[in-house]
Amino acid sequence: MSVVTKELHLETRGEVEILDLTEKVNRKLSESGIEDGVVTIFVPGSTAAVTTIEYEPGLLLDLPNALERLFPKRIGYEHELRWHDGNGHSHVRAAFLGPSLTVPFRGGKMLLGTWQQVVFVELDNKRRSRRVILQVVGD
Repeated sequence: MSVVTKELHLETRGEVEILDLTEKVNRKLSESGIEDGVVTIFVPGSTAAVTTIEYEPGLLLDLPNALERLFPKRIGYEHELRWHDGNGHSHVRAAFLGPSLTVPFRGGKMLLGTWQQVVFVELDNKRRSRRVILQVVGD
């Protein structure tokens, strides 16, 4: 069994920007030389997330709208009272979506459903330079 660590680097605009990582992750899997196993996709930070969706225009609107209904920007957050950075909602949203995802792969490609893509979700209220860590484990 082998373990290979790779990274992706992203520049984001902020406020629920959704980026499709599927092909980038598959390329890194191919570069790893590992044919079969699992890949963990992890974003270090407390205001971003990784998940899966069908990456299509309707859901690119639906997901931010759902997050706004569940975790509105314009209500009081204790985080903002302490830090005055306006991103309390970003932290709560990221906590619910989660910072990582583990996906099995075979033949150097993730075993995703037909309409399923791996996405990075920027939840902070400003531009960010982000790293996404890929931990590839397998044979």
